[in-house]
Amino acid sequence: MKMKRGIDMTDDSNTKAAMILFGATGDLAKRKLYPALYNIYRNSQEFHDFAVIGAARRPWDHETYREHVYAAIQPFVAEGDDVGDFLDRFHYYSIDVNDIQSYLGLKDMAEQLDHQYHLNGNRLFYLAMAPSFFGTVTHNLNDSSLSKTNGWKRLVIEKPFGHDLTSAQQLNQEIRHVFAEEEIYRIDHYLGKEMIQNIQVLRFANPIFEYMWNNRYISNVQITTSEHVGVGERAGYYDKTGALMDMVQNHVLQMVALTAMEPPSRLDTEDIRDEKVKALRSIRPVNADNVHDHIVRAQYTSGTIDDQVVPGYRDEDGVSHTSTTDTYIAGKLYIDNFRWSGVPFYIRTGKRLAEKSTEIVVEFKDSPMTHDFKGSDIRPNLLVIHVQPDEGISLKLNAKKFSTSNETMPVTMDFSSHGLDEYRASDAYERLLYDCIRGDSTNFTRWDEVALSWEYVDSVIKAWNEVNLPVKEYEAGSMGPSEADQLLAKSGHKWWPLNQMN
Repeated sequence: MKMKRGIDMTDDSNTKAAMILFGATGDLAKRKLYPALYNIYRNSQEFHDFAVIGAARRPWDHETYREHVYAAIQPFVAEGDDVGDFLDRFHYYSIDVNDIQSYLGLKDMAEQLDHQYHLNGNRLFYLAMAPSFFGTVTHNLNDSSLSKTNGWKRLVIEKPFGHDLTSAQQLNQEIRHVFAEEEIYRIDHYLGKEMIQNIQVLRFANPIFEYMWNNRYISNVQITTSEHVGVGERAGYYDKTGALMDMVQNHVLQMVALTAMEPPSRLDTEDIRDEKVKALRSIRPVNADNVHDHIVRAQYTSGTIDDQVVPGYRDEDGVSHTSTTDTYIAGKLYIDNFRWSGVPFYIRTGKRLAEKSTEIVVEFKDSPMTHDFKGSDIRPNLLVIHVQPDEGISLKLNAKKFSTSNETMPVTMDFSSHGLDEYRASDAYERLLYDCIRGDSTNFTRWDEVALSWEYVDSVIKAWNEVNLPVKEYEAGSMGPSEADQLLAKSGHKWWPLNQMN
């Protein structure tokens, strides 16, 4: 969806920009940002007037940096592609982000490239670095006048955005001293995934679903994002956060908001975000009285995945042997508004699980005549949005068997992106980076979304600390602890199997 106000999409000057990338030698830039920029350059007619300044501590020169960029994009370069012009636009600047003097030379380079490539003073600052540097960098951008330009300026920042509401508020205040809210692009790569962006189209362009998208017809909603992998090299970071802060506070709650939001008055950026905020504000807080019934926290032990024995979380390098960090969270959320009153939203996310998958399952209520089909295999109607690894939609129905009996059978109607000859799987970062260049912030998180997400997560942490909620265990290679199954069983529900297309 395109933002319809505030920017002229047909004006090529709006997509001209100097991108100043802090953390240019890091893993995120190599794995995601450089391939994304190359694919945008190769596939877009609008994005050809640009320059990139890679800023990092290493004492590299331009050629060393370009070799680094080429190594990152090489798997995406088709035979016969000329990448010379693309690579020539990458320039390197060795910087000490704590030293204001370093920014003065960076400013000179930005002005030189702006003049060389006729970029109209447009500047995109991307902070692909630890959040502890966000405040320092933005202040120095302002004090060096690097952020003061006669074109547009935008700031892209990665999660985690704080570690609780108080720290997030402090960080936001620091950044807002330099950038206006509409200039800040808080990136959540899940919002760039094809099927996440498809939720609104599926709902609002199909009356058959929107008319039934309420508590009269829907029994429950299940949102799962499960991972095969353990913590790997992120142990130092992960052991201070866990699944609740690493996944629920951003990705999972964003999927809840998109699924639960009311139809916006217009398909404009701020109208869509307004409705997401209303949904997040309506989530019932967790407290000491209900945390046992609403939250399951757990940690993986040793087990087998893909015929390989993997260590338990406490045996991973960089993890304390007494750690109580949650690597798995299951929750039951209630959205206290007219549309969703009484409908549980079940969420789960974890590492070292049997399936790698992200799915949203909408389970519809049974028909009053369901029990009249005796001896039949009658199952609930399900709408399944497959986010990853498959991308598509499944609608699970009941139909009569092709026989002389009146018995029924479950049938599935599938739409999969893999069946489209013209489909080219673009990475979420490619979509989001392109949106940022064009000034479309629809699929980025606004500050009040971040604040409300932290309010919910803070209520969970406060509640489980008050009652000393135990950390359950689950074997690596399973789908989580039995307590997560019991969470649904209490209400007569069950987790639906993942990756069940076709």
